[in-house]
Amino acid sequence: MSGLDQLQYLSWVLYLVVFGLVLVRTIRRPTPAHVDMTLFFGAVATVIVLTTLSTKFHAAPSVIADDISAVALMALGYLLLRLVRDFSEVPTLLMRAVEVGMVASIASVLLVPQPIPAWLVLALLAYLVLVIGYDAGAFGRRAADTSGVTRRRMQAAAIGSLCVGLVLFVAGLGLVDADRAPVWNELSALLGLASGACYFIGFAPPTWLRRAWQEPEVRAFLSRARQLVSLPEVRDIVQDLERGAANAFGAPAARIALWDPDRQGLLVLSADGAELPPRLGQAWAEQRPTLVSDTAHGDVDGPSLLGVENARAALSAPIGGHDGRMGVLVVFAPASPLFANSDLELIQVLADQCAVILESKMLIDNSARVRAREESARLKEDFLSSAAHDLKTPLTSIVTQAQVLRRRAERDPTAPADRIGLDRLLQQSDRLKNLVLELLDVSRLEQGSLIGEREEVDLTELVNTLAQHDAVGWKRVQIETPRPVPASVDPPRFEQVVTNLVENALKYSPLQTPVLVSVWSANGEACLSVRDQGIGIPADDQPLVFERFHRARNVDDRRFAGMGLGLYIARGIVEQHGGRIWVESTPGLGSTFNVALPRGGPEAGVSETAPAESPNL
Repeated sequence: MSGLDQLQYLSWVLYLVVFGLVLVRTIRRPTPAHVDMTLFFGAVATVIVLTTLSTKFHAAPSVIADDISAVALMALGYLLLRLVRDFSEVPTLLMRAVEVGMVASIASVLLVPQPIPAWLVLALLAYLVLVIGYDAGAFGRRAADTSGVTRRRMQAAAIGSLCVGLVLFVAGLGLVDADRAPVWNELSALLGLASGACYFIGFAPPTWLRRAWQEPEVRAFLSRARQLVSLPEVRDIVQDLERGAANAFGAPAARIALWDPDRQGLLVLSADGAELPPRLGQAWAEQRPTLVSDTAHGDVDGPSLLGVENARAALSAPIGGHDGRMGVLVVFAPASPLFANSDLELIQVLADQCAVILESKMLIDNSARVRAREESARLKEDFLSSAAHDLKTPLTSIVTQAQVLRRRAERDPTAPADRIGLDRLLQQSDRLKNLVLELLDVSRLEQGSLIGEREEVDLTELVNTLAQHDAVGWKRVQIETPRPVPASVDPPRFEQVVTNLVENALKYSPLQTPVLVSVWSANGEACLSVRDQGIGIPADDQPLVFERFHRARNVDDRRFAGMGLGLYIARGIVEQHGGRIWVESTPGLGSTFNVALPRGGPEAGVSETAPAESPNL
């Protein structure tokens, strides 16, 4: 047996093996795509068998056998185009044109007297080469649009179809250049062997080869899955898992449907809560991986409902957690041949991994909710403790002073009023009122309704007015305001910011040291700073100093009363004005609180340098 014969026999064996495999698959699952595969490879097998009987085994020639072989050969282009249609879109007009061409070519072979003229043979070969060339290009375009296993299979199908077209082209060259027939025959045998190998890989790949193709995508899926629990939303995790599952199978799309106990249905988060059709939820009902070969039958709305285009097959597996069933993983494909029975095992592995990730996310969220409740309870306890303490002090003073005044009045109704006691009573009442107003401001702040109508004001004038109205309280305050600084603010609320910062500075600094308030403009912002030489703020406390109820650890609650709300309210007011507030502090040396607001007025473009540090500080 010559080397040429060995190549031909090997290629024929490959085609017959592929035909046998797809025939068994069609008998088990007679989907349109499987039927088209069987027809195409059945036509090739028919040509191979009849050619082998007539040329290699010298069987008696038969007109019927020759006609059958010719018809099968002329139908190859159309049958391969039907196979292309199972994996991608084929224009209807092109499909009809190829059908007409097939009928015309078969008619010419059957009706033209033997031997067929060489020009007609060349025309028929040219027709087949054109159609099969288009098929090869269609498989190639499909490969470019996919990934993973599907891309490799479509690439193999494209190369196999190209080799078939080249076999027919070389056959035409053999007719034109008969002197080099041995060369053309060897080239044809090599191309035939290559096409058989490619078709075997593309349409009947062994399980080990599919696993080798899937390994990089599966490994990437598992590697990425470990990081998904850190994503903030379950929807983001689900979408990432869907992309990973689709890539692992080389499929166009995948969906995860989770069980919703309220609606008693499987909902697809990535499809805005669309309900999974019952037929696609078969894996949920049976709790085992399943393959739906044709979603278009009996479940027409399924693919469109889930936003998956051209989905004609679906592979699904249940997602089960520690506490029970959670959902279903569904992978879609334009044709069921993209999947194999062995893929049922793979999708279950991916579904189990999805279960681990989703359950871990649920546990993390539950833990976060528990921590949030604990933190809320702690803040509530801190608030109640702080509020009770701070409210109790002025209330005790008010009650005590009122009792003293009543006893004096009972002893001597004609005695003059105790001005000192009344002043003390009024002072504690104001303190109590301010504490209550602080609590009300916190509530308004969290509702976003603390800031009222804004107006253009001069911050320099605003600070000076505050100092004049409270000359006794601000007697240690030095004001540095070199020029007008306009800004658009709610005047009462911004006065509250300045007052809080100044009172804090006076409270936490020695009696003999001044507090410097500076107002200036820089970089298109109106700026204000309050600087003291007080106890300062530890570095660890500085990021938290504007939080509710937070007081620095170096604050002695017995010496410095307060609920830790003043700076929190100040920050809220400044931020609702579109500004910024921050602190610079060194423990034992003092603190500087800075405020920056968007500028207003005609001089908004003027920039000044921040004031130099006062020599008295």
